[in-house]
Amino acid sequence: MIESLTLHDWDPAAALPYAAGGLDTLFAELRDTAPVHRQPGTAGTPDIWLVTRYDDCARVLKDAASFGSERGNGLSTLLGGGDPAGGMMLAVTDGERHSALRKLIMRAFTPRFIDTMRERVARDADDRVARYIDSGATDFARDISDLVPVTVICDMFEIPPGDRAELLELTGSALSADHESDAAAGNSAKGELLFYFADLIESRRGRGDDSLLGLLTSETVQGRPLSDEEIMVNCYSLLLAGDETSRLAISGAVAALIEHESQWEALCSGAVSVDDAVEEVLRWTTPTAHAARTATVPAELGGHRVEPGDIVTVWKLSANRDERQFTDPFTFDLGRSPNRHLSFAHGPHYCLGAFLARMEIASVLTALRNRVRAIEFRDHPEPLYSNFFHGYRTMPVELIPR
Repeated sequence: MIESLTLHDWDPAAALPYAAGGLDTLFAELRDTAPVHRQPGTAGTPDIWLVTRYDDCARVLKDAASFGSERGNGLSTLLGGGDPAGGMMLAVTDGERHSALRKLIMRAFTPRFIDTMRERVARDADDRVARYIDSGATDFARDISDLVPVTVICDMFEIPPGDRAELLELTGSALSADHESDAAAGNSAKGELLFYFADLIESRRGRGDDSLLGLLTSETVQGRPLSDEEIMVNCYSLLLAGDETSRLAISGAVAALIEHESQWEALCSGAVSVDDAVEEVLRWTTPTAHAARTATVPAELGGHRVEPGDIVTVWKLSANRDERQFTDPFTFDLGRSPNRHLSFAHGPHYCLGAFLARMEIASVLTALRNRVRAIEFRDHPEPLYSNFFHGYRTMPVELIPR
């Protein structure tokens, strides 16, 4: 854990502070004194707007007409020149095309699919927790958190079981480098994922069923079929977003429950509901630290004039700790209600798979509550090195049975 940062020594695009901590004090100061702050660029990079209060963050996320996603939705992407998938991939598409593409993808979430997944995820989570009870130290992040969400995503794409371990490894490499790794490794993993989906698309084209790939390869959006490139980037996005968000929240939940014993006791006793606990886990862990937007029109934000082309970053890590929205926001309270966190964003880009993520987190919490008496750290968890995702890469713990 590093000491609290100041604006002078914080680079919003750097990965280390997100892993090492130290942002809570800085964000609290910004919320109080400069809730919409223009951070000067460095080394030829443009200035960046930092938005830290809940209401301002929610407004930017909701107003896609003024603050667009098509150039990219992450700070590093925007500073690197923009996202080449803009206008093709759901997460970086706005307007009518975004609505049409989202509507098509949502058709894959049929009642039959949801019911099947609910049973499958609950069984899978329980089996995995049972497997590692009383086995000494286990890496909860790798052995449980990583594998429960990937089951759902792979089932959506009907990915063969033999391919799933490799895909999980590639998603981790694509999104979560460590401080010693070369960025080339992440780029290589992204390329391998895209090639994998290219082959998968070719093998599934023309089936015309109601699976996700069946819909993407056979239906039209705004009167025309999706190109192979459009299908590939959307498969890639859905795999990474659906896997990473849930697994970071699940691992973060375990760390929080170890550190807040009274909340573990409340969960186990039934004093708090699993559904309420899931919402607090999502608020507390905030798996994506920020969302980035580009101003498309002149706009007023927090008393400042934002010009077209300006980069605007919405700090969900800060919004989810805003004292103006949450009572005692630095208290981990599984019974918190209301709990209108921004972990799934807000407005048109509200997380497509939010209900799946909630299902996955709830299943793991339920399995822990039913089978585990206590959870203890067996080593220090290793943080994720990312300026976009927020959480733990490893979580060495011992699960002590009831």
